[in-house]
Amino acid sequence: MTDRVTYVYAVAREAGGLADAVAALTGVGGAPVRLLALAQGSGLVLVVSPVPSRDFLEDALKRHLEDLEWLESVARAHHGVIEAVSARTTALPLRLATVYLDDDRARGVLDAQRETFAEQLSRLASHVEWGVKIYVEPSGAPGPAEAESPAEDLSPGRAYLRTRRAQRSVRDTAYRSAQTAAERVEAAGRRHAVDRARHRVQQGELATAPGENVANDAYLVPREHAEEFRDEASRAAEGLEGVRVEVTGPWAPYSFATPRETSADTAQGASP
Repeated sequence: MTDRVTYVYAVAREAGGLADAVAALTGVGGAPVRLLALAQGSGLVLVVSPVPSRDFLEDALKRHLEDLEWLESVARAHHGVIEAVSARTTALPLRLATVYLDDDRARGVLDAQRETFAEQLSRLASHVEWGVKIYVEPSGAPGPAEAESPAEDLSPGRAYLRTRRAQRSVRDTAYRSAQTAAERVEAAGRRHAVDRARHRVQQGELATAPGENVANDAYLVPREHAEEFRDEASRAAEGLEGVRVEVTGPWAPYSFATPRETSADTAQGASP
């Protein structure tokens, strides 16, 4: 076993100047980035870096994936490389931490899927991904009805129950608003997008934004419709109480690029 394994960021179409652009990039762990050609005449390349095997073999990787600081660093470098490549050519992002024992293994396993990759790249050409998250943000503040009777006129039990009813009313309004916002986003998707991917809502440590994440979707949009989709989705919460819509992108089409499962020749468990 060598002390280095091959980290694969993406499959991409060859393009003029791509090799030079990639050579200027810094990848995961500060490693240099380069291209690895698939079968001659395929027009496809792998975007790769050498990374330490001590960090990316299966047991070590499982431990690292529980370290959010390490994971964030790898994700930032991974996405940075893919975004730079996508600015030059159509790229098919692979999963975070896709590694093989060496270049030959990477080329051998992924070359077997080159026809699938070529089809996917053709489908994704000139398309971008927009992420859309919807958050419920009920204030929990008492509604106007609270002011109708002074608190001193109520027993503690009745005052508590009335406050709870008011809070439920605020939350119900916010969830209805979220449903309306979701319908508006979906309508924008029908007008401008060609595909949609639903992701799990963000909870726990992944929920870094305020409010409750109730929708977490991605839309595949032709570049010529990208701004129209963004503008319409961004306005989906207008006039609605207790809801916020967050639109991010445009990104390389991560959510629409997952290739078929490969063999066990990967160096660890997160196969592409």
